Amino acid sequence: MKLPKRAAETPSKMELEQDKKYAWCTCGLSEKQTLCDGSHKSSEMRPLIFEVDEDKTAHLCNCKQTKNPPYCDGSHKS
Repeated sequence: MKLPKRAAETPSKMELEQDKKYAWCTCGLSEKQTLCDGSHKSSEMRPLIFEVDEDKTAHLCNCKQTKNPPYCDGSHKS
């Protein structure tokens, strides 16, 4: 299987909490998209760990083609 797997054609809208750590799925295998559930363990890929400076709503990439991970940049449209 070629990775990353395209998990969806649209981003996930998420409420992110200040100073909380998140693990964004980079492989596309997670059943809990858009966050990592450990499904990558059969691959060489690892999640992207990130946190935000303030509470905010964000659109996280599910196509795994974004140039601004973990945030959607519209790459799923092309």
